[in-house]
Amino acid sequence: MTRLDAGFQVAAVDYHTAVDALRAVREPVFVEEQQVPRELEWDALDPLCVHVLARDDAGRPIGTGRLTPEHKIGRMAVLQDWRGKGVGDALLKALIEQAALRRWPEVKLNAQVSAIGFYARHGFVPFGERFMEAGIEHQAMRRQVVGMTAIDSRESAVAVTAAIVLATRRELCIYSRALDPGLFDAPEVLDALRTLATRRQRIDIRVLLQDADAPQRAHAPLIGLSQRLSSAFAFREVSDPADKGYASAFVANDAGGGYFRPLGNRFDGEAALDAGGRARQLVESFHPVWERARPVTEYRVLGA
Repeated sequence: MTRLDAGFQVAAVDYHTAVDALRAVREPVFVEEQQVPRELEWDALDPLCVHVLARDDAGRPIGTGRLTPEHKIGRMAVLQDWRGKGVGDALLKALIEQAALRRWPEVKLNAQVSAIGFYARHGFVPFGERFMEAGIEHQAMRRQVVGMTAIDSRESAVAVTAAIVLATRRELCIYSRALDPGLFDAPEVLDALRTLATRRQRIDIRVLLQDADAPQRAHAPLIGLSQRLSSAFAFREVSDPADKGYASAFVANDAGGGYFRPLGNRFDGEAALDAGGRARQLVESFHPVWERARPVTEYRVLGA
């Protein structure tokens, strides 16, 4: 059982003894709010699943989720009065912990499109095409339980980059060839960088480029954002010939998150929000290159 300071607790429960509590959450959310037919909401998998239940301090059920034998997370639901209070985050973490206890390498889920950002913040990345389920548009997502998740599309790259940015504590390191069109100009990534840069504590967003001219010629929106939030952003361009030959690109933060691309002109790579050793390795490789790189002072005066 996980006890939290927010007035609720989360625990794995037996389906047969907790079915009424599960029903007290899932039916108001799915059947009443979202108009999912009751016969679709309850299925033959339910007795075979691992279920987690959130209860308030009075013992009343307020949220639930399940983990199927097919290694899929589903039926994530939180009662309306408890939304925005961390219940969904706690449920998802509990389900991932249950998967780890069973030594499952990967978990998947079908996210309602409106919830993609929520799952991305927990390291899930989209894959495949969107589809309709019970009349609601969904997106398949996946996450490695231990280790790095494969990234093989722009959509996945954008989702995981935004998640790594938002998980940053104080320092974010970006090593990019030329601000990667399609990634660092994506609205989700720009919004995440804006959110990070406007936090009250000091934030260092360091962007190391191999070609500083190309983003300037293309009027990359990240340059404009950095001008408005200049205290958080710093840009440098590699100058050492050995550094210019580096073919890869990455994003890494000081909270164990990293996204590494062997070829910096492609989105294909691997990522995780909690791969502490790999993220530290990327940050440690970044710093010496940063120290010998040229400050890109022309970005600060662009458009002045």
